[in-house]
Amino acid sequence: MDLLEDLESLQFEYGIPEEDSSLLYLQGRYRGLMINACAHATFFCKLLCNLRESLHENQSSSYLSAGSLHLATPDNKELKVGIIGGGHLGKQLARTLLQLVPIPAESLRISTRRPEALDEFQKLGVQCFYRNSNLASWANVIFLCCLPSQLSHICLEIQTSLEKTCIVYSFVAAVPLPRLKLLLNHTNILRPQYECVEDGANIWGTNKEVATALQDPVIPQATCPYSPAGGIILNIKWLVGVFYAALNMCTAGNMASPQALLLLNELFLSVHFEDCGKGTASCPKFQPTNFVSKTYVRNLSKKRSFPWFDLTTVQLRETPFSQHLSTSTVLQDHLTYLYCDSFGISLTKEEPVVSTGSPSQ
Repeated sequence: MDLLEDLESLQFEYGIPEEDSSLLYLQGRYRGLMINACAHATFFCKLLCNLRESLHENQSSSYLSAGSLHLATPDNKELKVGIIGGGHLGKQLARTLLQLVPIPAESLRISTRRPEALDEFQKLGVQCFYRNSNLASWANVIFLCCLPSQLSHICLEIQTSLEKTCIVYSFVAAVPLPRLKLLLNHTNILRPQYECVEDGANIWGTNKEVATALQDPVIPQATCPYSPAGGIILNIKWLVGVFYAALNMCTAGNMASPQALLLLNELFLSVHFEDCGKGTASCPKFQPTNFVSKTYVRNLSKKRSFPWFDLTTVQLRETPFSQHLSTSTVLQDHLTYLYCDSFGISLTKEEPVVSTGSPSQ
């Protein structure tokens, strides 16, 4: 129960001059952007956790089948997540990842100029410190939750500590991908871009905690990549980048291209609606030409891995997969069901989230 609900004088809007009341929609937009950012990061981390587990199992079985019981097992399958920035976004993201992925506390670290302000996370077992380079050398994925004015210095600190396979996920909206690539000297970068629609309905509620808000089924459905609800639209090139990031992980694990496609089918197309024709021709399956050119496929042997993809490039240009995704409504439906299922929401064919309007390209 909200104890302040009927106390008008304590509401945020009470002290706003009438001439400024038209700007109150910005409060809802800010909250909507925060929720979308955390929701998409949560979905991405869940995918990475599942992918790392599958890669670990695949590599372990390969070791056993080769009779290499004396060899060390592959690297720890746990996803190691780092957050640079302990402000409002960094805190909300940390709470959401801990609760909804869930990321174990020992697999999450935060680097911030004021680690003493993160006592709530340290009590949970999360390491909080101010050593950006140490965080970069440890993490599998790093979320940049800093101010634009701080970014150049942070990139200078971490660029020599980044492993090629580390994914840098930037929330710094004012700095475009080409600039990030230059500052980091790194290509494994994801950057979601959001478009705000005028007169969008404010459906984001008033709950201050993003993790709590995302437990209301209406909110995760509104953050779906193919939903314009709430007036915030995700540029679908982010989803393209997510797929190529998954392929890069398979390549880093020396997985042959046919096995990589099988793994992507299991990871992204595992959630089916009742009449989608699971296991039949009507249910989509990924092919090599969905990700690379036909010319490249002709020279790709079944024992070779996919090439290493520059994630900044695939988010800025048209790719075989972006073209495939934009034309396949069946694939869009499956990804929508997967996204909602990751938040515990089961959709029926009669209630798709996919919008009639085109998502931002």
